[in-house]
Amino acid sequence: MNLDYANKGQIVEIINIPDASIRAQAIRLGIYKGVKLLCSEKLPAGPVILQNRMQEIAIGRNLAKKISIKTIV
Repeated sequence: MNLDYANKGQIVEIINIPDASIRAQAIRLGIYKGVKLLCSEKLPAGPVILQNRMQEIAIGRNLAKKISIKTIV
């Protein structure tokens, strides 16, 4: 399943970020393989907003389609 299918309120675990340059940028934001994040908002035809502790990060929909996840809750 990809990140663009996450729903508001779900806790997701990142499984894979395939692009190495995107992966390097994501690591700087605290997004890496195995991390659990809260989907705090999902805007229609817009970004997916993830919460990592007290930080919120907006991931564009096209990028979210490339990030593999599994849902925890």
